Order: sequence, then C-alpha cells, then structure tokens
Amino acid sequence: MDNEKKTLEESFQELEEIIKKMEETNTELEESFALYQRGVELLRSVNNRIDRIEKKVMKLKDDGSLEEMPPMTSSYGMDETEED
Repeated sequence: MDNEKKTLEESFQELEEIIKKMEETNTELEESFALYQRGVELLRSVNNRIDRIEKKVMKLKDDGSLEEMPPMTSSYGMDETEED
C-alpha cells in the first residue's frame, strides 16, 4: 500500500511491526536493512503528513478570531545534523 494512502495509525502499526522484526535475533542482515529502509520511508511520509496537518490547525487568538499556526521547523531529527 502506498504510504500516502495509509492512515497515520496504519503507518504507526507498520512501524511497530518493523521494530519487532528488527529486534528478533534471527533476522538476517539483508532483511534488517530492508526493514530499516522501509521504516525510514514510513517516518518521512508520516512526518510530511503531520507537517501538512499542523499547517491546517487553527488557534484561537485573544480577540476570538482564528489564526493559522505556523508550521513546526523541526523534522523530528530527519536529515538534520548536529553541530558541536
């Protein structure tokens, strides 16, 4: 199933299943790598969808009017490098 066609809940469920499989001691290296790649794809898809949802969220201002919330600047650690 295409990542964008899955619900967020379905994506999180698949991520949980991937984690369980990767934690199994009998998982071969090639399979672990394929699972890791799939997990990264799912995380990116989920992060993109959450970012789009956040852009739609409205907050109530003091005067009672609605204001669109600014998008979060963090991508939850994806493609970010830490500087020391």
